[in-house]
Amino acid sequence: MTIENAELTTEQVLRRDIPWETYMTTKLISGTDLQLLRRYDKMAESYKSQLLDNDGPAYIHVFVTTLRDVFKEETVEYVLALIDEMLTANPRRARLFHDSSLSNEDTYEPFLRFLWKGNRFIQEKSCKILSLIASARPNVQNVVDANGDASSSKRTLTTMENVLNGLVDWLCAQLRKPSHPSCSIPSAINCLATLLKEPVVRRSFVQADGVKLLVPLISPASTQQSIQQLLYETCLCIWLLSYYEPAIEYLATSRALPRLIEVVKGSTKEKVVRVVILTLRNLLARGSFGAQMVDLDVLQIVQSLKAQAWSDEDLLDALNQLEGGLKANIKKLSSYDKYKQEVLLGSLDWSPMHKDPLFWKENITCFEENGFQILRVLMTILDTSNDARTLAVACYDLSQFIQCHPAGRIIVADLKAKERVMKLLNHGTAEVTKNALLCIQRLFLGAKYASFLQA
Repeated sequence: MTIENAELTTEQVLRRDIPWETYMTTKLISGTDLQLLRRYDKMAESYKSQLLDNDGPAYIHVFVTTLRDVFKEETVEYVLALIDEMLTANPRRARLFHDSSLSNEDTYEPFLRFLWKGNRFIQEKSCKILSLIASARPNVQNVVDANGDASSSKRTLTTMENVLNGLVDWLCAQLRKPSHPSCSIPSAINCLATLLKEPVVRRSFVQADGVKLLVPLISPASTQQSIQQLLYETCLCIWLLSYYEPAIEYLATSRALPRLIEVVKGSTKEKVVRVVILTLRNLLARGSFGAQMVDLDVLQIVQSLKAQAWSDEDLLDALNQLEGGLKANIKKLSSYDKYKQEVLLGSLDWSPMHKDPLFWKENITCFEENGFQILRVLMTILDTSNDARTLAVACYDLSQFIQCHPAGRIIVADLKAKERVMKLLNHGTAEVTKNALLCIQRLFLGAKYASFLQA
């Protein structure tokens, strides 16, 4: 496969002259096929449109049988370019492939075969055409199981399930190992953005472990138009997957959320901001996403976005819904839950709860959970952390526990806190030594004196 094949355009291919008469002479196409091709080929767009409106299924039949019976690469490229041109002018023409008059035609087979056997141009056009055909199929029962009326045909026809599974396999293969350095991934993402509207494709894509192939593509875009379009279509894929529970479970364990937030903070394209905000709205109530959004200051980002002038009403509605949901989520998450999450992550900062007397008064008994688990984690932080701010806050929190819990001094002493905190009195950072000293003083003094030592 050559790069030249990948860089061919539909316009370049359609400049060719195809010897249709030769194919009739060799009986690769019929006389009727020849008449239809002569009538259609090289004609003005308006005339072609009229032909398709009057006799569209007949032209689909000619195109498909030519692709099935003619193997010359230049001709295959040409017919695919004709179909691509037809569908680009009006994507709704993809419905013609599902016309009842074609019920015994294996209309999908050539395109599915070309995914793996054609050159790059042939593969890309086949994928695009199949994606549009699949998306345009009638929404009737059992349509996934048949190519037209396959149940009444004596031949085994390619089913829509074959098509969708074949497309997902090929698209994942391209994302894992692109056959062209710059064309393959944008082409694959473009098709996925169409196909993932289908629940059956979402399932197949997740089963093929495809979600992890999208996450690295979520990154703030450069000013280059093609890269911005790739980013938009990648985010569109994530939005479509945010309606499918198994995909959400994978996204929760990946870096998708921080990446989406970086994109929305840095993007000036309204369509990119819109699709990311819609995705965040979908994820807000799922699993731990709400708590993660609170920690990543998504509310502040949303409020900043609301202050900007957007013309898209769906975006404005989604921003309002996301803001309301985040505010409700902050209320729902108790201060202690947020505190616990911060401690378990091993990175502490002077968030309001640390110096809030009400927090310690209302939540002091929560520290007794799981055998004083959070206190034990604070001890581990004192042993292992190299971050001065984290060490300072950990010492302060221990001093607060000593002061607020009736048996605080005894519990902290039993956990061997004194030796750990004493070592920090010689720390090179004033913030650390100050809070280590406060902790030691409260540890040594009786409860009635502790209230005099407020930081």
